[in-house]
Amino acid sequence: MKNKIARIIAACALLAPLTALAASGGVALDKVELRVANAESVQRGAKVFVNYCLSCHGASSMRYNRLTDLGLSEQQIKDNLMFATDKVGDPMRVAMQAKDGKAWFGATPPDLTLIARSRGADWLYTYLRSFYRDSSRPTGWNNAVFDKVGMPHVLWQLQGDLELRTVEGKAEAKGPVARSWETVEHVNGKDKITTHQLVLTKAGELTRLEDGKANMLDFDERMTDLTNYMVWMSEPAQVKRESIGYSVLLFLIFLLVPMTYILKREYWSDLH
Repeated sequence: MKNKIARIIAACALLAPLTALAASGGVALDKVELRVANAESVQRGAKVFVNYCLSCHGASSMRYNRLTDLGLSEQQIKDNLMFATDKVGDPMRVAMQAKDGKAWFGATPPDLTLIARSRGADWLYTYLRSFYRDSSRPTGWNNAVFDKVGMPHVLWQLQGDLELRTVEGKAEAKGPVARSWETVEHVNGKDKITTHQLVLTKAGELTRLEDGKANMLDFDERMTDLTNYMVWMSEPAQVKRESIGYSVLLFLIFLLVPMTYILKREYWSDLH
């Protein structure tokens, strides 16, 4: 029985990275540094969200006034984050009709309220940073994580232009490479390795070409903020929930010691 359980655990451990690769189209996902409890980071992410994402994507289960949990006043929310309504209690909806979105992009832009839960934070972070120029696509853009995506790269002014280059075999990351990863195919019993590179060909507002190398740190930090916001939006109460949970566990730990002593005395009192 123990051996069977051990084999099941080992199989799950092997399948976990394969599942992650399948969900990302074969691209290894980058780890995002989540800072959901950092209100300033989440505020910056909310600003990016309403300026770049909320034009096509809605967040219908999220109300603007919930942003007060981040330390913002209702007046600050009205002045800086509300462009589609004038009532702070309204949900984050967009004016674009679903049928129009499907006609323009080939698919209706999904609601993003719970996207962080369905896709995962690492997937979102990697996806947001993996758009590249592709003249074969209707929008002129493609994505290394989501091949043939219908969404255009709305953040291109911040990131600049990336180009996808592939090389047979292993290749070192040289020049202005923004991201690099390898895929392995089994051909005639042998491993065929292909190296994929996203190369920065034109810098944006938050990226730089320095000494022939790509500097993406500022853009990556902005995408970290955006990912933080979408993770927070998927469950705004999570920070408070975790805080309460830690307090309860601490209380139970302190309660355990005297209760154990009292129970011991009560048990042994009948024997002495």
